[in-house]
Amino acid sequence: MGETKNYSILIVDDVLENIQIAMNILEENAYDFAYAKSGEEALEILKENTFTLILLDIMMPGIDGFEVCKKIKEDPRLMEIPVIFLTAKADIDSLKKGFEVGGVDYITKPFHPEELLARVNTHIELYIAKKLLQKHNISMQIKLEKAQKRLYTELELNQKEMLFMLSEIIESISDETGRHIHRVAEVSRLLAYYHPALNEDDVEIIYHTSAMHDVGKIFIPDDILHKQGKLTKEEFAIVKTHTTKAYEFFQNEKIHSVASRKFIKASMIIAYEHHEKWDGTGYPRGLKGEDIHIYARIVALADVFDALTHKRIYKDAWSIEEAAKYIIERKGTHFDPKIVEIFEAHLDEFINLVDS
Repeated sequence: MGETKNYSILIVDDVLENIQIAMNILEENAYDFAYAKSGEEALEILKENTFTLILLDIMMPGIDGFEVCKKIKEDPRLMEIPVIFLTAKADIDSLKKGFEVGGVDYITKPFHPEELLARVNTHIELYIAKKLLQKHNISMQIKLEKAQKRLYTELELNQKEMLFMLSEIIESISDETGRHIHRVAEVSRLLAYYHPALNEDDVEIIYHTSAMHDVGKIFIPDDILHKQGKLTKEEFAIVKTHTTKAYEFFQNEKIHSVASRKFIKASMIIAYEHHEKWDGTGYPRGLKGEDIHIYARIVALADVFDALTHKRIYKDAWSIEEAAKYIIERKGTHFDPKIVEIFEAHLDEFINLVDS
């Protein structure tokens, strides 16, 4: 970043040790630092000072980080300062709220030095580029575009990290283990790789987003999700809402605004449509044929194949032969015929993936 001595960072945390750790990591870039041990103290400092960037804890006595950020964004003098949340809170609601109140990034504790440095540098560069652009609009346009490109790359990585975090939450509330999520991702990637209509970018996207196929189960009551016996008609109707719940979650405009849209959009599509069937008998909308997105058609087969071949709380594992026969027999009804043809043509490779 070159000379950084004029760039100042306000660190807000009620634990002095956390403030010192952040300073120690960032001091190599010669930033100027100020710190506050409460939200109230931070707002007092901001009355007389401005900063290049603010690192803000969430869980503090008195005014929490969300409220501090909200007040910052309401002040015309401060509203453009980027706010990065540093917190141990890693739940979905906190993640959403952090972006909703105006945060530009969200780093969970304990954080890695390289991650903190990279994200701070990225957001400071973008902030400075924007400020310079206000004075030298034409001459600074190229620099801004470069900063935005770097930020886009960083946010795309952040997007993948967020999806990984969500997949871990899915594992914690579902009978679907981490290995299931990994196997579905691998099978989906291989199906996409062999599909003539998809390119390398599609393969990468589907690999990183297939884990989101059941993210909507986060919103299903535990007593239904973990029920040992057969679900009642009413209970199954509730379970089926995990597709629409996921769609609503990913539709949140604040989530869209902080990440690469291609990953958000793909995650939303897969979660919403992976229970649709080629013949139109699926849910939640009864989509038919190619009206179902190709990503969802691929994950639908990968999910069913892995689910059949591994034990769940409500069923024993099927043999590989039984599961493969089930998939092939439903070519053109449940599953896209082209995807089933790929599955048949490379069956040994898919068997190796689910047998891992």
